Amino acid sequence: MNPPITAIRFPFAVDGGLGALAEENSYDAHVVQLIKQVLFTGPGERINRPDFGCGLRRMVFAPNSDATANLTRVAIVQALEKWLGSVLKAEEVTVQVVDERLEVKLVYILKARQERRYLNLEIEL
Repeated sequence: MNPPITAIRFPFAVDGGLGALAEENSYDAHVVQLIKQVLFTGPGERINRPDFGCGLRRMVFAPNSDATANLTRVAIVQALEKWLGSVLKAEEVTVQVVDERLEVKLVYILKARQERRYLNLEIEL
């Protein structure tokens, strides 16, 4: 049996019923929140960690092409490996250009549990 976890929820929130910081008790949801933090934080956004993040949001202003999709895929793989390498292993990262959006499909293994997980994201260009 997996031990329970308690982590501050992302995005940061206050639990209205308790008047305290909202917590995340699901390990799977916590890891998804970590992935989103890494992917959607742009380099230079964090003062004490200027190299943190992937900068997926800046792709909204990039040209909509296969080259953009390939560069985005490489950036995602590198960011996940650097910042979450102790938590997960990215098995497959697929980025496709579909009309005016990027579709990101991520297959990863949770190292602590050796479980395969999937995450799909859409970024409007």
